[in-house]
Amino acid sequence: MALINITLQGKGGVGKSFINSLLMQYYLKRGLKVQGFDTDPVNQTFAGYKAFPVKSIQLGEREDEINPRFFDDLIEDLVALPENAVANIDNGSSTFLPLLSYLLESQVLTMLRDAGHDVRLHCVIVGGQALEDTMRGLAEVLVHLPDIPVVVWLNEYVYGRILRARPGSEPEGFEQSALYKKNKVRFYSLVHLPAVRQSTYGHDIAQMTQSHLTFDEAVASDQFKIMAKQRLKTTWTALYGVMEEAML
Repeated sequence: MALINITLQGKGGVGKSFINSLLMQYYLKRGLKVQGFDTDPVNQTFAGYKAFPVKSIQLGEREDEINPRFFDDLIEDLVALPENAVANIDNGSSTFLPLLSYLLESQVLTMLRDAGHDVRLHCVIVGGQALEDTMRGLAEVLVHLPDIPVVVWLNEYVYGRILRARPGSEPEGFEQSALYKKNKVRFYSLVHLPAVRQSTYGHDIAQMTQSHLTFDEAVASDQFKIMAKQRLKTTWTALYGVMEEAML
């Protein structure tokens, strides 16, 4: 049946929509049928891409609530997915906890798995000041949805290295953390997006994402100069390899 990817993280601005765009490009390159769903009530960045189908979904009357009647419409779309299709769902930070609670209460993910669909949760971890917030977000996902495999994206693109300071000891990476060690069997894979030089690679990627362009579209666009296009080609080749290694 279909593969259903759901991106969940309570911290905003950590690259959830960027990661969903990477997933769409990855599956399209593999020749699979894809469908995106943007449930972010505040910033529908994912829905801004024109290169792939993304449907905007309203989950509630307010930004911080889940209305089961609205959520039912999303489930209808997911159940109707064709054989071997892939759905990528981008959720906003404002509905993070309400959605977790509703998914736990309704047992809808178990229902989708019982129907033959493959369900994976995706959670983003970043470095810098947002590290602790994103680690707490991942912990919430692991607690609320204990039976669903989780893909962790270690996103160092903007915020730098994912390292936690420890008094009197060497800085601790994610795989040295107690959260990782305790839940290691829950993780489907770790996807590492390494830090890049912000003045060149970072600037190119930011310009591309702000324009809601895919890597292929950016390389073909007059917005980018020759060397910027070369950097984007190199970046996409590396990212595709990382996703292949993670068996997404």
